[in-house]
Amino acid sequence: MGGGPKPEHLLVILPFNEPTKIFERIRRKYPYVKITFHRLLFTETPWQGRESVPPEIFHDATLLITLSALPPTPQDCPKLELIHFTSAGTNHVANSPIYTDTTIPLTTSSGIHGPQIAEWVLLTTLASSHYYALLESWQRKHSWGKDQRGFGLLRNVNDRVGQRLGVLGYGSIGRQVGRVAKAMGMDVIAYTASPRNTPESKKDHGFIVPGTGDPNGEFPSAWYSGTDKADLHHFLGQDIDHLLVSVPLTKQTMHLLGKEEMEILSKRNAFITNISRGQIIDQPALIAALRAFDDHVSSKDLHADGSFAIAPEADIKADTSFPGLRGAALDVADPEPLPPDDPLWDAPNCIITPHISGQGSAYVDRCFQILEVNLDRREQGEKLINVVDRSKGY
Repeated sequence: MGGGPKPEHLLVILPFNEPTKIFERIRRKYPYVKITFHRLLFTETPWQGRESVPPEIFHDATLLITLSALPPTPQDCPKLELIHFTSAGTNHVANSPIYTDTTIPLTTSSGIHGPQIAEWVLLTTLASSHYYALLESWQRKHSWGKDQRGFGLLRNVNDRVGQRLGVLGYGSIGRQVGRVAKAMGMDVIAYTASPRNTPESKKDHGFIVPGTGDPNGEFPSAWYSGTDKADLHHFLGQDIDHLLVSVPLTKQTMHLLGKEEMEILSKRNAFITNISRGQIIDQPALIAALRAFDDHVSSKDLHADGSFAIAPEADIKADTSFPGLRGAALDVADPEPLPPDDPLWDAPNCIITPHISGQGSAYVDRCFQILEVNLDRREQGEKLINVVDRSKGY
């Protein structure tokens, strides 16, 4: 009688070069796993491959790692037992027959993005609040920066100490951003769809890069939850200085933040960061809020010493009538790629990057680490991590 795990066929379809060192590691650890690699380059349209993947390639696969390429029908993958996505979410495949018409377990790479995205959040937040564009312009001009207007701006820079970060979606990315914000002296509050009233419910049960995140949910000073507008508005009304948008895109979160929500956040002239999906924010409402703030600031004269009468980074109290949002950092947009003539490009005090905040040299390796964890768990008969709940959409 033979023992040990049954043979597996791992099909890898990715837009990267073949990760040979990772494959060598997997073959050493799991000699019963056969690996087939198929490189699929993508167009500028998110998730869309440049060519179709031959359906027959899926026929003998028992395991699949992919960004978005899936078998056309369930009949094309009769042996498939697990699909692992290299993305944090699965909204881009939610209409696939494999998603809607099968029960094949789906796992995501949620948890790997926290370190690099948190650094991007820090980079863009400080670039805005410390007027890095001004500083960089001085260097390009070989100027020591003696103009009064510039020094007036810099004299009004506020550091993060005592400011409040609101994390809308306290998942793996939100937890790492919360960790960094806490280290900078900020107060952190969290919002999740489900209540987190017990120590166990506050724990992160997904993949965690060692030394990062908030495994036990200890950083938030307050935790809010709910799925309706009243709950969301209660959270947004908690004197938030910086809002991080890190909820998954679902039918419920589509245009979650619109005109009403911008008005609530405008009471503190909050800064908004979106690293989730562009469709979560109503972009015209965001643009209007950014313009309202910029129009108000631009209308103010400078003091004699060069500083603004009302500074963009001033500690605005909730009872003032100062309108709009002081800035935004967006790594996502609606649509993607963002058309050259889209008004979002010219929104004031807005940093836009092309959905790259999660990219880094460790990305691919960490994706496969999650698969390896789950291969071990399957072998031991244990529950998998990072499993998608199709009923929730994440």
